[in-house]
Amino acid sequence: MKTALNFKPKQSVKKLLLALATRSRDVITKRYGLGKNPSRMTLDAIGKTYNITRERVRQIENHAISAIRKSKNYSDEKSTFEEIEKLIHSMGGIIAEKDLLDHISKDKSTQSQIDFLLVVGQQFKIIKEDEDFKRRWFIDSSLAKNIQDSLKKLYENLGDDQLVSEQEMIKSFLKYVENVSEEHRTEEIAKRWLAISKKVSKNPLGEWGKTKSSNVSIKGMRDYAYLIMRRHGSPIHFKEVAKAITKVFNKKSHIATTHNELIKDPRFVLVGRGLYALSEWGYMSGVVRDVIKKIIEKEGPMSKKDIIDKVMKERYVKENTIVINLLDKKYFKKNKEGKYEIAK
Repeated sequence: MKTALNFKPKQSVKKLLLALATRSRDVITKRYGLGKNPSRMTLDAIGKTYNITRERVRQIENHAISAIRKSKNYSDEKSTFEEIEKLIHSMGGIIAEKDLLDHISKDKSTQSQIDFLLVVGQQFKIIKEDEDFKRRWFIDSSLAKNIQDSLKKLYENLGDDQLVSEQEMIKSFLKYVENVSEEHRTEEIAKRWLAISKKVSKNPLGEWGKTKSSNVSIKGMRDYAYLIMRRHGSPIHFKEVAKAITKVFNKKSHIATTHNELIKDPRFVLVGRGLYALSEWGYMSGVVRDVIKKIIEKEGPMSKKDIIDKVMKERYVKENTIVINLLDKKYFKKNKEGKYEIAK
């Protein structure tokens, strides 16, 4: 969604550039993509155009921006910079550059012009992309620090593979944000602040978690299967998992391939004929015999009925399948009390 501006970026930029000599104007035009081509040229590429060093291009760029700021043209555009400042404030006071530019316009030329106005405007501050955060613009340094510190605390208190709803994520995040005006404590602004972080993000189902988690940054069918099963909330047949991946994520999922991925991943437990559950739901791993063994190891000798009841909570199988496994004297035996225990 783009926002309506009370000024025309192209005209404002054109007026500001008139304050420069021809070469300086050309360097700035190339550097910020202000001409017909909105793509920015590197210092090296511009240097080759003029047969000068990249450092000399940087000097020309810095001098040109300084000259613009001292010009009458800059003073005449005061209302332009004030409008951009109000926009940034209304969007939370600190915002990822891409979010800001996309909000204003999807047109690349217009985005280049706004970017240049942000660079020239003395009230605007920028921090380049780093390990924790995306490239972001702000006006108030104390607010920017507050939001960034809060995002770091949020990340530190998230489990490595934890997933939370967007509402829960916003609620948790705002608990860390201190001393900001009520007008900024809104859901929309909180989402914009969250979008600054590179370490927390949303998965395709809109659930939040650590970006590095396979539950958030989806890399293959196993991860899609996990999200489908988590949303389903109960054991599901691998054929239905494959169908759901195709339907929900628009990813072509072959049934056999999906089944093979479920078999290989410890996040999934086979609990019945073709039925899989998530191991995090507490299901024991292994075949029926392994489950019986684990139950007896935990509970001690048990009657056939009690074993059947316990196994049926772990596996979707027929009672007879459990009984057949109990009769295998290589693994189980009856004691004097008629209860089953593990064969020595």
